[in-house]
Amino acid sequence: MPDSNLAKTFLNMLTPRLPEMLAALRKYVLAESPGVEKAAADHCCGIIAAHWRKRGFGVERIAQKHRGDQLRITWWAGNSRSAGQLLVLGHYDTVYATGTLKRMPFRVAGGKAYGPGTFDMKAGIVQALFALEALQRAAGPPNKRIVFLWTSDEEIGSETSRKIIESEAGRSDAVFVLEPSYGPRGLLKTARKGVGEAEIIVHGRASHAGLAPQQGVNAIHELARQIARVEQWNDLRRGVTINAGLIDGGTRTNVIPERARVVLDLRALRVADMQRLERQLRALRPTIKGARLVISGGFNREPLERKISAALFARAKSLGAQMNLSLDECTVGGGSDGNLTAACGIPTLDGLGAVGDGAHSSHEHVLVKTMPARAALLAALLHSS
Repeated sequence: MPDSNLAKTFLNMLTPRLPEMLAALRKYVLAESPGVEKAAADHCCGIIAAHWRKRGFGVERIAQKHRGDQLRITWWAGNSRSAGQLLVLGHYDTVYATGTLKRMPFRVAGGKAYGPGTFDMKAGIVQALFALEALQRAAGPPNKRIVFLWTSDEEIGSETSRKIIESEAGRSDAVFVLEPSYGPRGLLKTARKGVGEAEIIVHGRASHAGLAPQQGVNAIHELARQIARVEQWNDLRRGVTINAGLIDGGTRTNVIPERARVVLDLRALRVADMQRLERQLRALRPTIKGARLVISGGFNREPLERKISAALFARAKSLGAQMNLSLDECTVGGGSDGNLTAACGIPTLDGLGAVGDGAHSSHEHVLVKTMPARAALLAALLHSS
């Protein structure tokens, strides 16, 4: 198939299949899959696995003890000695507890499909399925092996899936992340902030606040000074933010507190800023005599810097133009599993999933008419990579 009409050909193949895409989306959304509920997640995993297996794709279900099982689908587009690998990455878990469908049912109205997990990111999995079917039918399939990895715990930190994500990324020439796009124009995410969490615990010395205040070391006072110091590190221009999100300490008002703690949300747009922030945290020292600091945590996802996405985005933009689809890019503050693959040094393009709005909210939805074009874009990227 000539590259000059690659995406357009895929779009023509996929547009008539929109009703089937919606039927698949409905099936996936009705299988509620909160990341913290293994039984429910496993049920959804089974439905997705059966759906893909029915279409003749090789499906491997990777068992997990405490979280939902992971799904790996492998397709050798050419011969068994494929020259390289492409990874398509996403997650089927959601932030919604089982029973959410009762107040937030799957429905299609006004050109939008509503329901828990429609946008983030079950529509992305549906689009990938139909993209792969289009690739199967295309003349002259690519020679690279394509691996689709659907994980069960992205919304809760990717603890059980991180190793397999990094392992598959390490074998891949490029990674395409099916997280939802940004905004009504479906912007692709070419940069994401690195994300982390740090805890500062202050140990002081208890004493009676009235009878012997001089014998105490006030942990809350020390913690307040440390928070004020850390606040000065915020630099919105550079994309560095530190947010004191949780705080506790003390027992009674007439007792000088011997312990206080704060949990900080850390975000940075550049690896260098992430590293500097971690060094600054480790260098904190008490300001009140007798106080002691215990600092733990740090970044668990490095930034996805634009340089790792730039070439893939340029290709996507060119392929989109073949369909009269104007693609643009953005930087977002939240992390995804794309951060993990970028940290492995693998070219990564994020936000290739659904177009819609309302992730993690009662009005979560996808724009139905955009689904064939997004599937066609993915198919074209996989074919040309």
